[in-house]
Amino acid sequence: MLKSLFSRFDRVVVFDTETTGLEFTRDEIIELGAVSVTAAGEADELDTLIRLSPEKRLPPFITSLTGITPEQLEREGMDKGEACGAFCRLLEGAERPLLVAYNAQFDLNFLYYFLRPFGKAEVLRAPHFLDALTVYRDRRDYPHKLEDAIEAYGLGETAVNSHRAVDDVRAAVQLLEAMAAERDDLASYVDLFGYSPKYGVSGRRIASVTYRPQSLYRTAPLYQQAEIMTKL
Repeated sequence: MLKSLFSRFDRVVVFDTETTGLEFTRDEIIELGAVSVTAAGEADELDTLIRLSPEKRLPPFITSLTGITPEQLEREGMDKGEACGAFCRLLEGAERPLLVAYNAQFDLNFLYYFLRPFGKAEVLRAPHFLDALTVYRDRRDYPHKLEDAIEAYGLGETAVNSHRAVDDVRAAVQLLEAMAAERDDLASYVDLFGYSPKYGVSGRRIASVTYRPQSLYRTAPLYQQAEIMTKL
């Protein structure tokens, strides 16, 4: 599976974050999940809770959403530096890595601000990026949450959108495989992120990514629209 991706990349790392809120410069990652797969089929998994900074508090609505409690973070969570190292090790040795997330703009902004204080942000220079949400928007009508994608592709028996990072990562991996089986043009979406024309790009733009408005009304795939815009 994922032939178009592994024709270009020797490692695909699918990741997800759970956070204390939506503002990546202020809020913090409390859970980081990732699955790293090589072209040879080797796989590694990261599933870690992360302790908050001493001055931070976990909002009750995040506990309600994820089931993660302050006590659990304190008891089971890694220090931030340890978690940074664990994530970076998933990319070690990869010559052509690809980072994938569902709504990658959100997670990559948080990941950058998470890695930067420890001098680890440079690890994001090597990978290219794929947003599974952008692909899904081209495949199916609104709504476009991960749980909608799981249902649309009939993955409900094996995948779950639990708002826990590693569960959502595993679901995203299955979704990628299902989308590739349907039409394996995933490589055409690498470093191409769609955004809502109404709301614009959320967060800080990533220098290596091309951003294009993505209408709810599906016509040509976004990468074909991007090619047309490039030629104009």
